[in-house]
Amino acid sequence: EELYVPPLNFAMVDHGVYRSGFPDAANFGFLQTLKLRSILYLCPEPYSEANAQFLQSNGIRLFQFGIDPCKEPFVSIPEETVREALKVLLDAHNHPLLIHCKRGKHRTGCVVGCLRKLQRWCLSSIFDEYQRFAAAKTRISDQRFMELFDISSLKHLLSPLA
Repeated sequence: EELYVPPLNFAMVDHGVYRSGFPDAANFGFLQTLKLRSILYLCPEPYSEANAQFLQSNGIRLFQFGIDPCKEPFVSIPEETVREALKVLLDAHNHPLLIHCKRGKHRTGCVVGCLRKLQRWCLSSIFDEYQRFAAAKTRISDQRFMELFDISSLKHLLSPLA
């Protein structure tokens, strides 16, 4: 009997949308149960060969939006990149979809936080969810980014998840 192991920091975000850290071969069986159509990858590094083969053999489409890790204060997260990633995330044709970065904390947390803002969550709830995954590594700069992120150009795309 196969044991299914979810990736680090795995969770359901919304119907047909999941989040996690970078999956490895031990997670492939679990990921197959999700019947993923797309993966939204938020790191600039090339996708690993094993993961690329897994995607190909399972007919999963890869969308890559390379966001550099922002450990320094005042190094800004590229708002346009997050906006483009959200467009992919909001398109129900791409679901079921897994969104991930390296650890499933900061970059994934920011994109999910911006989605929550679109879904009209209050900031304290958005920050609570972000902190649940970032834990001791919470970044004020990430929270500031989510707070200031302008959702006006994306509101018309919301209907599939709302």
